This record gives sequence, C-alpha cells and structure tokens, in this order.
Amino acid sequence: MATENKAGIAQSRIIAAELDRLIGPAANGDQRAVTEVIRIVHPLVRRYCAARLGSGGNAYLTVDDVAQEILMATVQALPRYRDQGKSFLAFVYGISANKIADAFRRAHSHRDCAVAEFPDEASNAAGPEEMALASERSRETRQLMEILAPAHREVLVMRIVLGWSAAETAEAIGTSAGVVRVMQHRALNKLRAELARTAA
Repeated sequence: MATENKAGIAQSRIIAAELDRLIGPAANGDQRAVTEVIRIVHPLVRRYCAARLGSGGNAYLTVDDVAQEILMATVQALPRYRDQGKSFLAFVYGISANKIADAFRRAHSHRDCAVAEFPDEASNAAGPEEMALASERSRETRQLMEILAPAHREVLVMRIVLGWSAAETAEAIGTSAGVVRVMQHRALNKLRAELARTAA
C-alpha cells in the first residue's frame, strides 16, 4: 500500500510538472502544447466521468461524449487560465464538475431512449429488473451523496471510486493530502450517521 501510494505521488508529480511546462505556451495559443495538454488530461477526465456517470443506459449521458465536452471546454478556457495558487488539474476538474452537472440535467429532461431497430437475438445483458435495481441503487447513492458538501463529494469520488491516493486527489483539487484525508473522514462519518438515522 505504501509503495502504491509512493508510485501515485510520483506519477502525480510527473503529470503536474509536465502540465506546468505546457500550460504557459498552451494558454498563449501554441497548438502543439494544447494537443499535449489534452493528451495528458484526457485519461484523467475520462476516468473521472466514468466514476461520476456510472454505467447508466441513457443515450444522453455517455462517458465519452461528456469527456469530449469537457476537453473542448478546457481548450476554449485555456487562453483565460491564470495560475491562482491551484493546480491546472483543479481547473480542469472544476470544468468537469460543471459539465457533468449539465449532462445530468440533460439526461433527466430526455428520459426515453429510441433505438434504430430491434435486435435479432436474445441479449445476455442485464434485464429490465436488474437494470431497474441498479438504477434504483444508483439513484439512492446519488441522493445520499447530496447531503455532503460538493468538495467532500469530489474527494469521495476520487478516493473511493477512482482509487486515487490522497496526494493525487490533493493535486487535483489544489490542497494538501492531509486536508484530503480529513475531508474524506468527515464525509464518511456524515454518510454513516445519515444511514444510521434512516435505518432507525
């Protein structure tokens, strides 16, 4: 675990150093630097989207589409980016949180999902009952997470769902690993208290 944490910290520092080197030229319009920035943040953004969006079967809420929207918004925002004490990744995750919220709003306003044609063979995928149960669990989890402050929700997603180290999470949200651990501890305690309250 300690070795894995050190590897995570090292990887996080490499990414941060690379972005620090590229962000000035990218913000000034250097297309090669912009391409490199997107290459670096794309897998991080996609993992983040997958964790936040889950595996819902809504045509208006696909991980790749939302990740692409985030990357396009990041490119558009690059000329306006200014270092204000937080990492560039914190800036990207701020854009990501907004785009994911937009995607959820769109998905809720487009509940039906048309298909081009009916399949010829039976599917081994989850049936309506399994999908309904999974959807219900997902909805209940989202509702439970709503009791948390947005920053605490983000920390839990990064630490538990994505499996990031405290250092990686701290880099992404622009704080220290110690603060991340405290936020995670408080968030989990609040969730436990809420579950105990509703079970009573």
